[in-house]
Amino acid sequence: MKKTIMTIGLGSLIALTGCNADNGNDDQRTGMLDTTNPTRVNTPAQYYDEDFRGTNNRSEDFGYTRVNNNTNARNDNSGDTPTIDREQLAHMISRLGNQIPNVDDVSTLVTDEEVLIVYGGSDSKNRNATADQVKRTALSVVPRFYHVYVSDNESLRQNVENYATQDTDSRGIENSIDQTIKQMLKSPQGNKVSNGENANGESIGERNGQLDKDDISRH
Repeated sequence: MKKTIMTIGLGSLIALTGCNADNGNDDQRTGMLDTTNPTRVNTPAQYYDEDFRGTNNRSEDFGYTRVNNNTNARNDNSGDTPTIDREQLAHMISRLGNQIPNVDDVSTLVTDEEVLIVYGGSDSKNRNATADQVKRTALSVVPRFYHVYVSDNESLRQNVENYATQDTDSRGIENSIDQTIKQMLKSPQGNKVSNGENANGESIGERNGQLDKDDISRH
């Protein structure tokens, strides 16, 4: 009986040891992070796989990537400069803007360097304060070099929507967008972004390369 118990116990121990060994190998194969040593990188997959742990992306997850010369060459042989997803940015800005009090309808256009936002439903007594909230919401999610223009004049919504199918190579698009921006600037734009920038995040004379009365007045 004692031998039987010892045999069973020994067998169980070996089985558990085998499982642990397999788990250890699995951890190495899947590139699991050691939470006590988060800087350890076990496999190249951790350099570029957006979710190397094999779990679904969740809003509470941290985002992490690491790029060096080897991994960059491995994943992008074209040599193209990384780009942002403007459609996703526009969607995020519109959804976040829609959560602002007194704002219930937001249309957002993201170009290569500008964000145009037309919003409606604002019954706030302080239009400038609402404009500032809408603008800063956009500034919080786009690259810092972007300029943001807002308007609560909903008649301009169609102007912005007309650009949805255009791109940076569309003929005459830059001049057309500039004309829409001039119309949007007739609406409150909120407070200046910083001491060196106006309410839209522009430096003095940045858009046209020279100073003009309108530009100076917006600073």
